[in-house]
Amino acid sequence: MNQGIISVIGNTPLVELKKVVKDIGFNLYAKLEAFNPGGSIKDRPATNIISHAIETGEILPGTTVIESSSGNMGIGLAQVCSYYSLRFICVVDPKTTAQNIRLLETYGAEVDLVLETDPTTGEFLQARLNRVQELLSKTKNSFWPNQYSNLFNPQSHHQTMQEIKQGLEGEIDYLFCATSTCGTIRGCYEYIAEHNMPTQIFAVDAIGSVIFGGDKAKRLIPGHGAAVRPQLYTDDFADRCVYVSDLDCVVGCRRLVRQEAILAGGSSGAVLMAIEQIKHEIPAGANCILIFPDRGERYLDTIYSDEWVRKHFGEVSHLWSNPVGTETCAMVT
Repeated sequence: MNQGIISVIGNTPLVELKKVVKDIGFNLYAKLEAFNPGGSIKDRPATNIISHAIETGEILPGTTVIESSSGNMGIGLAQVCSYYSLRFICVVDPKTTAQNIRLLETYGAEVDLVLETDPTTGEFLQARLNRVQELLSKTKNSFWPNQYSNLFNPQSHHQTMQEIKQGLEGEIDYLFCATSTCGTIRGCYEYIAEHNMPTQIFAVDAIGSVIFGGDKAKRLIPGHGAAVRPQLYTDDFADRCVYVSDLDCVVGCRRLVRQEAILAGGSSGAVLMAIEQIKHEIPAGANCILIFPDRGERYLDTIYSDEWVRKHFGEVSHLWSNPVGTETCAMVT
């Protein structure tokens, strides 16, 4: 019998995608991280970081955990803090959805809303980080998980990669992974390098993200890309980077739910559309893995809302079933 909810984090299913990407000769699989109890891949680093801090005495009874998050990491931390009876303050900004705020509060988290961007960078992320430091200085016995640089973030994804390896017959030839804090992709890279695997890693980044040197621009999909290069970033953890647009994310998500009955989040749609961009380069018989980070219920008011989509992109519903065209695909570097 599993002991407590955090003991069932991980061991998420690996399923073959047979319908959504047309005319391919390679094998396509998705790692469905929505099956974690908190609903996303962020359950893994949240639990790893907090559990290690408890083991080392950085977190004691009565410690207050304080972190900045746009959504999934906050929910993952709220879940594990609830399990360990720890006070948790999550610093969010106006881009955080009402549903995610309700989820945080339901787990018992205190939500601290930053209303203005950082005056120097003009970014909400930096404003949230500034607020975290302010709260840490005012709160006795407090702990900052610092998902942006804590090495127990990527370490948790060694297990993700091990699960994929164990669940697949044959080599893992290609791995596609969305980027934000870079915890997932770095952890997968570390496992691949340690085990001398032949896997090529494709980082999927958002147009408007600066992680791989792109120009900063407005982005609509939370949790995909970053306005500041994360400290977990290294130059060598990806063989290539594929850029996708916000519209790509919408199209990918809508295709997944209509053709595979997978209700996934925005970065999952991004990963799917990255495959569409380079599928002609993948040889027949290869094994290609997509990591789908979270579930789609958190995007019902955005990606899955026809009204929201029309507001931001116009009438684009014809793209749900048509082959990818130049109007949605972006670029590969």
